[in-house]
Amino acid sequence: MQIHPTIAGLRAALADARHQARVAFVPTMGNLHDGHIGLMRKAREHADVVVASIFVNRLQFGPNEDFDNYPRTFKDDCARLADAGVDHLFAPDEKEMYPTPQRYHVEPDPAHTDILDGAARPGHFRGMATVVLKLLNIVRPQAALFGKKDYQQLMIIRNMVGEFALPIDIVAGETRRADDGLALSSRNGYLSAAERAEAPRLNRQLRRIGERVAAGERDFLRLETEAVAELAAHGWHPDYISIRRRSDLHPPHAGDESLVVLGAARLGATRLIDNLEI
Repeated sequence: MQIHPTIAGLRAALADARHQARVAFVPTMGNLHDGHIGLMRKAREHADVVVASIFVNRLQFGPNEDFDNYPRTFKDDCARLADAGVDHLFAPDEKEMYPTPQRYHVEPDPAHTDILDGAARPGHFRGMATVVLKLLNIVRPQAALFGKKDYQQLMIIRNMVGEFALPIDIVAGETRRADDGLALSSRNGYLSAAERAEAPRLNRQLRRIGERVAAGERDFLRLETEAVAELAAHGWHPDYISIRRRSDLHPPHAGDESLVVLGAARLGATRLIDNLEI
């Protein structure tokens, strides 16, 4: 695996391959887990050359969030990526990505960003979309892979790529889970032992809602309220539990069938998110 700290170096390495092979790209912020590695292996199914990136993007962190403390495990990440068969790793520093302050930004539709995670994290999706567009322009892949765990992020990226007519296939990877159902996340390492034992409750509540909807329950507000109360009763601080349309994450109309239930809640100091298509 070749490691490239500069845009020019990565582009030079990909110049020859681009004319002969299909390139797939998996952007990450590092501190990799099996979910990331699954995306790397899936990328190989869509391309001849696999490119990953590691960059902790300051733009998508709020002023009171964990940018400075976000886990950085570069050496271990490189070993895992090489073992997964990644061909090129783009690993820029902030000066390389933002040689001057970023004054131009992607502004996604507020109807897609001012809800759910966007309501809880103002500005997050603006910063995310800006860096993803920049990374896609740097790598210029034919396919890019993102996990379904960040469901709202995936929707925004798909819409951005479509509306800007970028010639890139956006491929979704299924959420990877621990044996007890907890969605794998780089932030799971923040959990204490007691919090880690409690953490699967979020997924259990989403599955309970999914089962009841599948059985014909249509009082969505009651299902959401019960799940929030259950989490709060066990020490969580829920941001939301919400049943939405998959297409735009707006509240469903009568008769809508392609649904997803999403949840976000803090357990101690750690904010966990999860979702389940129903």
